Amino acid sequence: MRNILIATLLLLTMIFTSCGGDPNKITKITIGVDDEFAPICFYNERNKLVGFDVDLAKEAANRMGVDVEFKSIDWDNKKTEIISGNIDMIWNGLDITEERKEYMIFTKPYMIDRQVLLVRRGEGLDIHSEVDLAGKIVGVQAGSTSDDYLSQDEKLINSFKEYKTYGNFIEVTSALRNKEIDVLVCDELIARYEANKTPKQLELLNVKIGSVAEMAVGFRKDNVELRDKVQATFDEMVKDGTARKISEKWFQADVIEKR
Repeated sequence: MRNILIATLLLLTMIFTSCGGDPNKITKITIGVDDEFAPICFYNERNKLVGFDVDLAKEAANRMGVDVEFKSIDWDNKKTEIISGNIDMIWNGLDITEERKEYMIFTKPYMIDRQVLLVRRGEGLDIHSEVDLAGKIVGVQAGSTSDDYLSQDEKLINSFKEYKTYGNFIEVTSALRNKEIDVLVCDELIARYEANKTPKQLELLNVKIGSVAEMAVGFRKDNVELRDKVQATFDEMVKDGTARKISEKWFQADVIEKR
């Protein structure tokens, strides 16, 4: 009986191995995104999801031999999404912050960014530093790095005429165009893209807000294996020039950090 049991187990092992079965093998990754965040991730005129981080993530998934699903999430609810396992990672212009380190681990930073101001063309509003935001109606995307930074400075926020948060970047840029807010605080890369897209409507004020931020891919704290696989794959993309080509496609420059 014992010999029969051993033989059966060996047979099952051989069958499982021959089929390539590996319970630890990653076959699909689900990436949480804000799909209204051009040029990082957005739907084009043909309703196809495109963008800088979309291209990077697709290339990485292809090299890893896994399927990839992009799942739209409420950016202000990203903590719940990642902790619950609803998504495997966030690859979407995600800045590394101390608050996010409490529930996420990150790849090495692949891009540097900072917070700047967008205003309507010709309405500089005499803003030369963040203290000049006093008396202005200031808008941000809820849950963004800009929102995180400003929300920590009660004195600064209290100096505003009003502080407004919006669900996504399209909503807050529309609010700026429609004069619901005076100024929009956001990532520089996004601001430059938006200003270049509509130069007659919006312009960027080269005013530093907060500190320089580092962008990375974020994962659940227990998902070290996936983080390391993505990091190794991305390192290959940087080394062979693929990441640079993707950057030049979207920004006409190589914005990839070499680490």
